[in-house]
Amino acid sequence: MRVKEIRKQFLDFFEARGHERVASSPVVPHDDPTLLFTNAGMNQFKSVFTGEEVRETPRACSSQKCIRAGGKHNDLENVGYTARHLTFFEMLGNFSFGDYFKKEACSWAWELITETFGIEADRLWISVFEDDDEAREIWRDHVGVSPDRIVGLGVKDNFWSMGDTGPCGPCSELHVDRGESRSCGPNCALGVCDCDRWMEIWNLVFMQFEQRSPGDRIILPKPSIDTGMGLERITMILQDKDDVYETDLMSRLIEGIGEETGVVPRKGPEGIPHRVIADHLRSLSFAIADGAFPSNEERGYVLRRILRRASRYGYKLGVERPFLYNLVPLLAEEMGDAFPELRSRQELIVKLIGKEEEQFLKTLKTGMTRFDEEVEQMGTSGSRLFPAGAAFFLHDSCGFPIDLTEQMAREVELDLDRGGFEDLMEQQRTRSRIGNKIGVAVKGEDLGMMEDLGATDFVGYHGGRAEAQLLSCTSEGDTGALVLDRTPFYAESGGQVGDTGLLEFEGQKIPVLDCQKNAAGTFVHSVDLSGIDVEALQRGITIHAEVDLDRRLHIQRNHTATHLLHAALRQVVGDHVQQKGSQVSPERLRFDISHYEKVSPEQLAEVEGIVQGWILRDQEVAIHTDVPIDAAKDRGAMALFGEKYGDRVRMVEIGDFSVELCGGIHCNNTGEIGPMMITGEGSVSSGVRRIEALTGLEGGRRVREGEDLIQDLARILRSSREELGDRIASLIKENKDLKDGKGSAGPVRDLLADLDGGHGDRISAGEAEVVRACWKDAPQEQLLVVADALKRRQGARGFILASAGSDGVKFVVGTSESVPKGQVHCGKVAKLGSGILGGGGGGRPDMAQAGGKDLDKLDEALEAMASELVNALSGIAQ
Repeated sequence: MRVKEIRKQFLDFFEARGHERVASSPVVPHDDPTLLFTNAGMNQFKSVFTGEEVRETPRACSSQKCIRAGGKHNDLENVGYTARHLTFFEMLGNFSFGDYFKKEACSWAWELITETFGIEADRLWISVFEDDDEAREIWRDHVGVSPDRIVGLGVKDNFWSMGDTGPCGPCSELHVDRGESRSCGPNCALGVCDCDRWMEIWNLVFMQFEQRSPGDRIILPKPSIDTGMGLERITMILQDKDDVYETDLMSRLIEGIGEETGVVPRKGPEGIPHRVIADHLRSLSFAIADGAFPSNEERGYVLRRILRRASRYGYKLGVERPFLYNLVPLLAEEMGDAFPELRSRQELIVKLIGKEEEQFLKTLKTGMTRFDEEVEQMGTSGSRLFPAGAAFFLHDSCGFPIDLTEQMAREVELDLDRGGFEDLMEQQRTRSRIGNKIGVAVKGEDLGMMEDLGATDFVGYHGGRAEAQLLSCTSEGDTGALVLDRTPFYAESGGQVGDTGLLEFEGQKIPVLDCQKNAAGTFVHSVDLSGIDVEALQRGITIHAEVDLDRRLHIQRNHTATHLLHAALRQVVGDHVQQKGSQVSPERLRFDISHYEKVSPEQLAEVEGIVQGWILRDQEVAIHTDVPIDAAKDRGAMALFGEKYGDRVRMVEIGDFSVELCGGIHCNNTGEIGPMMITGEGSVSSGVRRIEALTGLEGGRRVREGEDLIQDLARILRSSREELGDRIASLIKENKDLKDGKGSAGPVRDLLADLDGGHGDRISAGEAEVVRACWKDAPQEQLLVVADALKRRQGARGFILASAGSDGVKFVVGTSESVPKGQVHCGKVAKLGSGILGGGGGGRPDMAQAGGKDLDKLDEALEAMASELVNALSGIAQ
């Protein structure tokens, strides 16, 4: 029986018994911030089980896409080593929402397994919760299972809970005995060992309790059923295969990996790389298809870890080039009928995986060499503990996730100093935090201490003035933190900066510098208390609060513009674009999006034109308050991952173009935004691009400055405005022609002009940037000229300027004058690069020169040095 028949028979069976067939939800649960990935069939029914939602039909069945690669459910380390573990799998499930209970669930499970699927009853074993006599009796007396095949197990194995509180209950599992040939030894038995002889195929969860608090558990008035059966596992049993990878669902993919790598798939330990690659490719492809991108944060980092594990296994097979992306079409061919998103998003999946592979391969060989060298040294010393310093180097400079290094250590029978590694990571985090902004005058710990004051009544959506009572005042020198019972000041949230303005009492005016809020919803006003009688600031006094409305107007222009920008980017660049961060201030807007490559100038121009079109329409910005969350989702409202939303939300709608869940302050009509100009686009990290733009007066000012510059250049060059570009190009050509062959052994080149014209790349590092560029056969003195210019330019910056030729590589590493002393040591960075290149060199903390002979490792050296600079500069304050 093929896998598609098994899937169909399961769903048909329960549909015939009154269950609604429900499509799989995305494997990326965008509307549930508590989950990185959908990891069970019940996830999409979570609100039904908790009583927050009522379904029209009390029964459902589904085949749900799942990923278990992080958090409580994590099968990553077992993949490829056992017959059954996968990070991506399909979970077949039937559900009862207060309808039928244990008797029906057990009877139907037995009927499906023994009659529809035809598995012999004498191969089946049942586990129940040790205190669940009811389930034991149903299996024995109603279903007819022999008592000696019913095993009682404890809480760890047979009791399920949604969390510390909420629905919970005992569960019962069906296991297939795969025979003594797969036994792990004389003590092999269900509940005793975890070997592949006893294959759990189906878990029936009986939700009959509600855990209110530790020790306080009540019986639910309407108990429910939640079951889960792994499609790959039941297919393995029905097709009589040794492991899930031999089933028709995965065997073709395994064969394709063999063809792509040139290594024939094998059973046993030699086949681990093929099995890991097949599983990891499925997880990556389905996650990307459903809107997740590899990155350095949250679920994106899980995907990056998965990809780098797969890439490293490819390296073990002798593949030192990107290859995973070539397997995506085969996966889409095999599973595209059941999951069409694999085909519709195939191009995106291929591009993202290919770029991630290419990036990791730049440092993979260096990392593997360093690992092998450490292992060799340990063999000499007799130590069995892989050192923390080496693990940190692999993580920080070569991009090896720590669990990958641990896996590599286990393969050579070594332990890893995880504690020492975590200490080094914490030291790095501490360095990065130094100088970071946590509010103007309010420390993070102060915000937490004020949580007992409760939520502040925000009254600033429709005005900027209010009378309020003082609840709390803390001060240190001339700065202070005030909490009011109500306020018109917007607290920084969702990317929108906090309001500023004045607080007045008894003729005294207190400048408000910022407004933040804590987890309890308490708004804390950071204030300047210079010249203020602090003793008069007593609890209960009346204070007049007034927001700087002119500043707020600039902020709300930029905020509404970000909504238009988001919608336009999804229209032009692709609907895979998601907001990854934003900053909405009076001066500008900054918008980070998920995207795998540079947004082209043509795309930016089109996006800008679409936004300007909606501004000219003067479209009403409709604010819908107190909207049921489900109604907002039905309208297509976009939510942000990581944001927690209640049952009722605030929705911002701009015509039929943009609908988002948002608590910020906006224009009344799009026409209030005024001119909007995109001023920059660049990389924040892999898979994340940053768009910067100006609106209103700032946008108009930039347009005026640009026009003035064009007019000045036209006058100086004695050219018309229309012919200015051709005139400049002609002058550049003349200049190069004049310089050819003069002043050096080869033609004199303007490297700085090359750099300003787009040569090389610029990498964001917090509020700083790292410039990285390489030329062919550029003289060292010209590299130093460029370095000197970059040092003097405004802004915090690190740079790596390299020249590659037949005699090797030479490079300059430096920082601009704006970088604080002690932030980075360029000599050490240069030493790292020259070490990779097999050379030497060094220099001062702010400038260093070095080189090496190994041209083949140029990309690795540049990547490692850039990574060091990014890490060092990311902690610079704004």
